[in-house]
Amino acid sequence: MSPSTLEEEIRAAAMVHVRSLSDMHARRIPRQALMEGLMFRGERVPLWNYQKGIYKPAAFGRDGAALSVQTSLDGPYADVHDETAGRITYKYRGDNREHPDNVALRRAYELQRPIIYFVAVDPGVYDAILPVYVAGDDPAGLQFTLTADQLGVATQIADPVMTAARREYATRAVLQRLHQQQFRRMVLAAYQERCSICRLTYKELLDAAHILPDRHVLGEPVVPNGLGLCKIHHSAYDANIIGIDPEAMVHVREDVLHEIDGPMLKHGLQEISGTTLFLPKHSADRPNPDFLAERFDRFRAA
Repeated sequence: MSPSTLEEEIRAAAMVHVRSLSDMHARRIPRQALMEGLMFRGERVPLWNYQKGIYKPAAFGRDGAALSVQTSLDGPYADVHDETAGRITYKYRGDNREHPDNVALRRAYELQRPIIYFVAVDPGVYDAILPVYVAGDDPAGLQFTLTADQLGVATQIADPVMTAARREYATRAVLQRLHQQQFRRMVLAAYQERCSICRLTYKELLDAAHILPDRHVLGEPVVPNGLGLCKIHHSAYDANIIGIDPEAMVHVREDVLHEIDGPMLKHGLQEISGTTLFLPKHSADRPNPDFLAERFDRFRAA
């Protein structure tokens, strides 16, 4: 088997494996799962090197293209996520254009090989963006341009304009998702990683809920427009089953208060009526009362 054929098979297997991990962990892949790598024909093939950004498996040989890149929470490189333009700027490793890592990523650009982009969304937790393509190489700026694409779409499309438009759209969607991950991290940190209503502290069951939605002109992903909520109370808030007034008091819809169903309804919803939120320590992180008031008006009108 030629080195190029082996590389293509490993790359395809890695894409399938990482997509499976992403689905299994709801796009929050723990570092340990990535460290286990890929078993390919009885041999372990690493997926990344979390201590550096650009990674090419040894099995790809000297002329192989990079398999993955990663951005850590506290990494030294100023990667830029430009949601408006639908592109990601990824910095070179160091300032040597011919560093082997930079050469490997450039090779992915020249051959238009799909790569995997691992983005830290919490300490030790990663979202995997794939497939991603290197769309440009800027030696003067010491950076590459990355764009995401859609799974299942052929890489060789007759119309390059349509390909570019599709990838720009896919990249914007990915960056919106990453911004929501960042919003979640900031909000849960402010709420000490607990539900502001029931005080649940199981992080896997916690969300960052918007007070004013994304589509609202003021619905920015900032902490004062967020609430730390468990998944049950987040869903109830979005469905206007519960409302929160400007004084941070919880209200439950009248029909729900009088319904008889079971312990979850009684303890999870009915008994929270009249309670007040657990709020962040810092006043700047607390929910904007004007936002709460506008959202509470919608609850009362529901």
